[in-house]
Amino acid sequence: MEARIFTLYLLTIACLLQVSLQGQHQRKLYKDLMRNYNPLERPVFNDSHSLTVHFSFSLMQIMDVDEKNQVLTTNMWLQLYWYDYYLQWNTTDYPGVTNVRFPDNQIWRPDILLYNSADERFDATFHTNVLVNYTGYCQYLPPGIFKSTCYIDVRWFPFDVQRCDLKFGSWTYGGWSLDLQMKEVDMTGYIANGEWDLVEVPGRRNERFYDCCKEPYPDVTFTVVMRRRTLYYGLNLLIPCVLISTLALLVFLLPADSGEKISLGITVLLSLTVFMLLVAEIMPATSDSVPLIAQYFATTMVIVGLSVIATVLVLQYHHHDPDGAKMPKWTRVVLLNWCAWFLRMKRPGEERVRLACHNKHRRNSLSSVELSMSQGTLQPTNGNMLYIGFRGMEGMHYTTTPDSGVICSRLVGPGEDEVLLPGAGVSNLGSSAGGTGVGMGIGSHAETDLTKILEEVRYIAERFRGQDENESLCNEWKFAASVIDRLCLMAFSVFTILCTIGILMSAPNFVEAISKDFFT
Repeated sequence: MEARIFTLYLLTIACLLQVSLQGQHQRKLYKDLMRNYNPLERPVFNDSHSLTVHFSFSLMQIMDVDEKNQVLTTNMWLQLYWYDYYLQWNTTDYPGVTNVRFPDNQIWRPDILLYNSADERFDATFHTNVLVNYTGYCQYLPPGIFKSTCYIDVRWFPFDVQRCDLKFGSWTYGGWSLDLQMKEVDMTGYIANGEWDLVEVPGRRNERFYDCCKEPYPDVTFTVVMRRRTLYYGLNLLIPCVLISTLALLVFLLPADSGEKISLGITVLLSLTVFMLLVAEIMPATSDSVPLIAQYFATTMVIVGLSVIATVLVLQYHHHDPDGAKMPKWTRVVLLNWCAWFLRMKRPGEERVRLACHNKHRRNSLSSVELSMSQGTLQPTNGNMLYIGFRGMEGMHYTTTPDSGVICSRLVGPGEDEVLLPGAGVSNLGSSAGGTGVGMGIGSHAETDLTKILEEVRYIAERFRGQDENESLCNEWKFAASVIDRLCLMAFSVFTILCTIGILMSAPNFVEAISKDFFT
């Protein structure tokens, strides 16, 4: 038992001696490398030579795209590679030590910064150690949350594709001192964003000359190409807008007597205004371009506004006062004839009333009065019935009012005010039951009573004729309002469909966005 404990103790000492020996070499290497090292000195063999720095980054995530402030927030790991002439050693002199790590403030490192940074500290990187191997090859991989300025073009929102540039370069070194070279972007660890699809991240190396210096100043610019995912905006903005604009068409189907046509139009207009305010909160306050969805909302609001104006005109026609101005001739021709024929519209009950009036004129039966065209006198028949004759019946004509189902014809003639009631013609009107003859005195009394009766009948006929004329005028105005309603329904439906298709499909990637977001 004691032997086993002693063996374990020896093994532990051996391991500790080996680690201590390796740590001794590392400690000696750090001392030797940093003995005459100056972090301010550019690590090249000849000062006339330029130091080549290879630059790239690993894109981990697109965290936010602030359209209103035009700022892109990304999570990236920068990748900088270069050779340090003063950080080389022979591995045989330092056994087991092939690479060491230095804090970035103890050795020279390139001052590569994001030119279009929008961060409060400007440099948003987390300063990590620099990994150096025995050949002097340095690897510096600082991570960071980068905020960069980006011009957000909202012209095709929400079917837009944004291109945000990330411009990196040395802040103090020119091209003759530091040659910045580009490497491809690493996207193996990229985490997908719920609002944006990453299309590509191409890069390019640029050289810019300033008036102060002859040497070029290189920079590496990477362009983050993103396509907006439209499912969220389609379900929360576009589809409600299309449905609301469709509700505006129902204004023309709502009966004018319901009293809700104007209320429905104003409600739809207010709903579109609320959605317009939601879009305005997202979009930047810029006048460079008008967003596609704003164009669609503005067009829809114009359509709804015009529909409210058309509804006011329809109500004015429907509730027109019959004692007011008569319908102009052009209105009657255009609305009641041409438009009604084009829309295949007929007045309510027109065929039924015409058929009933035609049958009644064919029968030509009057229950208590028979109009005699040949005689102008009163003649008794069957001892109880009077045949009343009128002069001027040759000029009689009928005025048919198809809109009224109560009275389908009126008797109108130039001689309707003249009633021939001669005294000689009213004879033998007495009753045979009394056995006595009726003289001229009774005839005169009967003539007076009959005249009063005829005056009352004439008054009643005039009242009915006036009511029928007013009703006919009102029905004409109501029918004109119905024609305008139907015409506006067709016109606004076509206009709404054309605007919806024309505006939304004008986006360059409309079909691609719909196919990827709605059908995948």
